[in-house]
Amino acid sequence: MAALAKVVARQRAELDRLQDQAAAAAVLERAKGALMALTGCAAEAAYEELLARSKTADRTLMEECWITLGALESRPDPADAEPAAEDPALAPARPDPTETGADVPNRDGGSGVLAVFGRALVRVGTSRDLARCLLEHLAGPVGAAAVVIYRRLPSGGLELTGHAGVDDAFADLWRHVPPVSGVAARHALETREELWLEDLAEDSKRYVPIGGPSGPWRTRAWLPVLQGDAADAVIGVLRDREGPFPPDVRELLRGVTRLCASRLRAFATRPVPAVAGAGDGAEAVVRALFDALPGATLLLTPLRSPSGEVEDYRIDAATAQTVDVVGHGGRELVGRRVLECWPAVAREPLWHGWLDALSGGEPFEGEPFARQELGPGGQELSTYSVRAARLGEGLVVTWLRHESSDRQEQRLADIQRLGRLGWATWNLVTQEAVWSYQVYELCGRDPADGPVRLAELPGLALPEDEPALARVVRELLGEGKPFDVPFRIRTAAGVRHLRVVAEAVPDAEGTPVQVHGFVQDLTAQRSAELALVESERAILAQHGILQAERTLAGRLQHALLPLPRRPVRLAGLRVDVAYLPAQSGIHVGGDWFSAIELPGGDALFVIGDVAGHGIDAVATMAQLRFTAKGMILTGSALTDALLGLNTLLLHSRDTRRTATMVLARYKPAERRLLWAQAGHPPPLLLRRGEPRFLDRPHGVLLGATGTPVFEEAECRLEPGDRLLLYTDGLVERPGEGIQEGLERLAAAAAAGRGDPAGALGSLLASMLESERRDDVCVLDLRVPAQPA
Repeated sequence: MAALAKVVARQRAELDRLQDQAAAAAVLERAKGALMALTGCAAEAAYEELLARSKTADRTLMEECWITLGALESRPDPADAEPAAEDPALAPARPDPTETGADVPNRDGGSGVLAVFGRALVRVGTSRDLARCLLEHLAGPVGAAAVVIYRRLPSGGLELTGHAGVDDAFADLWRHVPPVSGVAARHALETREELWLEDLAEDSKRYVPIGGPSGPWRTRAWLPVLQGDAADAVIGVLRDREGPFPPDVRELLRGVTRLCASRLRAFATRPVPAVAGAGDGAEAVVRALFDALPGATLLLTPLRSPSGEVEDYRIDAATAQTVDVVGHGGRELVGRRVLECWPAVAREPLWHGWLDALSGGEPFEGEPFARQELGPGGQELSTYSVRAARLGEGLVVTWLRHESSDRQEQRLADIQRLGRLGWATWNLVTQEAVWSYQVYELCGRDPADGPVRLAELPGLALPEDEPALARVVRELLGEGKPFDVPFRIRTAAGVRHLRVVAEAVPDAEGTPVQVHGFVQDLTAQRSAELALVESERAILAQHGILQAERTLAGRLQHALLPLPRRPVRLAGLRVDVAYLPAQSGIHVGGDWFSAIELPGGDALFVIGDVAGHGIDAVATMAQLRFTAKGMILTGSALTDALLGLNTLLLHSRDTRRTATMVLARYKPAERRLLWAQAGHPPPLLLRRGEPRFLDRPHGVLLGATGTPVFEEAECRLEPGDRLLLYTDGLVERPGEGIQEGLERLAAAAAAGRGDPAGALGSLLASMLESERRDDVCVLDLRVPAQPA
């Protein structure tokens, strides 16, 4: 929040800079207009005249503009002012330097302060602001410790209109000076001459020193602000050090006073706002009032854009308990803008509420909010609300801290709202009942109809629930027995599930005289419970269907793939088969094998994997198994068989499945193995203890394309060789690549090279450590070490 405040401050500074430029341009245009009205010259000629005067007098253009405007005679309407014929400063000809400001110091002297001060004047809006601006720019070069500005009253007395560097007690004491002699400020106004009081002891014999002879200011300068031949205001510069005012300092003060003439005349003719800025007297009273107020309260004046929209608020008064996001509080906030002190307000509903209060006149009160505070016992959470009321053209904004009872009431309301419950009380003696607002909402009852008596409560329930609710109400009224019972009611929003809990308060004789309880909305909970029950029923039904399907598929698979109980011999090879179904899930997979002896003494070995699970996968497996054997038995080559199987899958529109497969034909006379594959993992050859995967010939997944290409490969086996055909369930693990699984298989096979024939258990145990997520099928082919 502090960082956001800094951003707002930077943006505000940029806006002020742009406003300064616009105000400076306005001052220049006013000065040009004054010359045009007085001399009848054109705008360009008036601008050239101002430039010429500023160069001749060695001033800045802005200084010359202020001096030109300040030299105008004071009239009710400055725009209609006529020039004084004898005023050389307004003559159309170039003025003589001795008449228009020869007393202004050289550019190398203190007039650099004049240039800066002239630019700063465009931001001055009141006499109080002017005093602050003077003190800010004169503290260094002059040594000013305080600045006061007095104006002459019709009675001849003086009124303090602006001050800086003095406290409020001093300002209240010297706010009004009666028309008596011996007052240096009055003397300077009457004589229209500067008064330099540089010796406090001597000057005190003639003049009453403002602040008293024992005050902090040792030297004083009083300079009348001349407007033509008259002087209605005087500026006092007070120093807290001894010594005279040097000549360059005197010249600087004369130049500063001349620049202030136009601004002071503008203040005198400006209409006075109703509240904020109503004059220093009213301002002091308001701020003193805010100093005495408890709590956090602000007096704000809206700052409007040229279009009239409120773009910010100026803080005119603040109580001591009001603190901004960076720790400023009380009178430190006066003069600051709200968005500098609390940047987040612009994004909150408070801002719109303030605008409504300002435009509509109706007070605004925001929603309660919580804030962490440091209390006597440590950090505590306090509840506040903000109230804004219009006062004149401004706003009074107050942060109201809710007391303990208010906070408890708010917490109770929050609990009822969040817990979807409300309280109810029934007086059995007076037959009166009181419901909280939440009970009316839960029961779908209009508060204007009032609560129902306890005996009539069962009438709100559905007919099916009314008897049970009536019974517990009778037991409570007759025996004082508390109850906790659910029931349903019908509202405009539909059927609502409620729970009512009540207990009786007996008198001295044990007779129930009062009943208090609460009503809670259980509709969401009950709906969730019903949905859960329905979901469980659906799951159980689906589980039964799937279990029946698994049983059927398992039986079908067992009928199609009878596993031999012991190793078999085919074409001189010892063949061992292992099939392990998946442990997770209830579906049967599509892994399958075939090992048969062909006419002529050759052997056919097939292993495959159909994508998917269930009866459809088993049916596709059966088609492939029988078709493959039939094609090979009728003399088809391995690649032709794969092409035929691919066509079979492509034309099976009901299933449209894919499959992988290895077809191998072993010729025992030559110990030659011819094989082809369709997207299946390669066979593993274990020769003399060294594992090696056979290079796969070209082949793609069955059912993937209508124009596949399949090739054959050849491998000559040697005595003692071991060849493993397997499905991917043996080598796949979650989070592991297929290559890593193949490497694990090679290592496991090499480690178990001494296992006897038919001992696939150790290999499977080392490969399948965790739960199996897929079926596993393995064909273990061994060439005897000695020919049989």
